[in-house]
Amino acid sequence: MGDFVPNRLEEQCVQKGMRMTEQRRIIARVLSQAEDHPNAEELYARALALDPNMSLATVYRTVRLFEDAGIITRHDFGDGRARFEELPDSHHDHLIDVKTGEVIEFVDEEIEKLQEKIAKKLGYKLVDHRLELYGIRDKS
Repeated sequence: MGDFVPNRLEEQCVQKGMRMTEQRRIIARVLSQAEDHPNAEELYARALALDPNMSLATVYRTVRLFEDAGIITRHDFGDGRARFEELPDSHHDHLIDVKTGEVIEFVDEEIEKLQEKIAKKLGYKLVDHRLELYGIRDKS
């Protein structure tokens, strides 16, 4: 792994003063390359392919550390397993297929405006939100 170039997630860890062990670097790399929202077991399988000495306990400790540092976010999409993703550059919402577990990211300006309008109507300024839609594929 000699010519490894640090990824954005690893750079954020270093900026926050986190000690970066080789195993933490591998987990950061796996997370930053993930195009899905892997759970800890999926992260472990991917990290194990890069380091046969990786343990599931190390993965759990590391994702908790990354989450506490505010560089990844945890999602609970109702399947009983926490899933993780690097904090996105821009806001997006999620549509979860309840049959397959597939997670689709989307942005809809109408929904964004409506959420702000609702908060304002109730006397609040919206500072953050999460929207998760759950569905099954429409065969019609």
